[in-house]
Amino acid sequence: MLRFLLRRTLFLLVYTFLAGSVCFFLLRLLPGDASLTLSGIEATAEDIEQAREDLGLNKSVVVQYAEWTGGLLHGNLGTSYLTKLPVGQEIVRRLPVTLPLSICSFILAALISVPLGIVAAVHRKNILGLGISAVSATGVAVPSFWTGIILVWIVALKLHLLPAGGFPRDGWAHPVMAVRSLVLPVVTVTAVMSAGLIRYVRSVAQDVLRQDYIRTARSLGFSAFHVRIHHGLRNMAVPLLTVLVIEFTSSLLGAVVIENVFALPGLGAFLLQGVRSRDFPVVQDTIFLITFFVLLTGFIIDVVQHLIDPRLSVRKDGTV
Repeated sequence: MLRFLLRRTLFLLVYTFLAGSVCFFLLRLLPGDASLTLSGIEATAEDIEQAREDLGLNKSVVVQYAEWTGGLLHGNLGTSYLTKLPVGQEIVRRLPVTLPLSICSFILAALISVPLGIVAAVHRKNILGLGISAVSATGVAVPSFWTGIILVWIVALKLHLLPAGGFPRDGWAHPVMAVRSLVLPVVTVTAVMSAGLIRYVRSVAQDVLRQDYIRTARSLGFSAFHVRIHHGLRNMAVPLLTVLVIEFTSSLLGAVVIENVFALPGLGAFLLQGVRSRDFPVVQDTIFLITFFVLLTGFIIDVVQHLIDPRLSVRKDGTV
């Protein structure tokens, strides 16, 4: 187990370094930079060059990369070109919007999808299972932004039950207003996430229920319910855990779209604003942190899987 932890920790560090490097250099391939935004429409070539010098964009890419990685090693994410505020401070300020949105959506989607996916697998040949599968397939085909727009039109504009968008200026200082403003975004992400997750759970459950040990347990006289709970769920745990973690990390990425649909001041809106203005520190640091979170989550799930199923730690030669 120790060897596995050391190997996975090394992979985590290497993949994080590679992901950050790819993000940094790909951004430098995009046309334009923040100096054009800061200089204004009527700026001369001298004004633009002066802005590039002030921002450090006239330095070589290698020097910029060394300064950025050096800042990361010291916990400094840099300063936004446009707002002149620390990027780390801005990210922390927006987490109280993005994290509740992602976490609540994931929990609701898991509570809905896991039972429905298992039911769809168990009753795959009757109308109930086919109906659940048809609804989930339809949900996968519907874009998340379209779902959000429809919910805004019906719930906010027609029924006037919830706000169409926005977030309280004082944030969670007004919890009722904050919760009301997150209801529609959470429902949107939950609906889209549940549709895809049901299909994954159904596939995993079908694969497990076809195994020989399920038929053997039934032949020994155990009831179908007992076999599905005590043998089926236990063996579904590892693949289900993997799927759930993937969906949780993807919920952060989905927030980029949903936050802009509902005008929420979260990480998604922050990232899109940085892309539009070519604010490199904002874009590269936000993407880097999201990527690191995804990789770290994968690392944790690998460790948990090996704890749940010790067989994964056994090598082909029989050693651990």
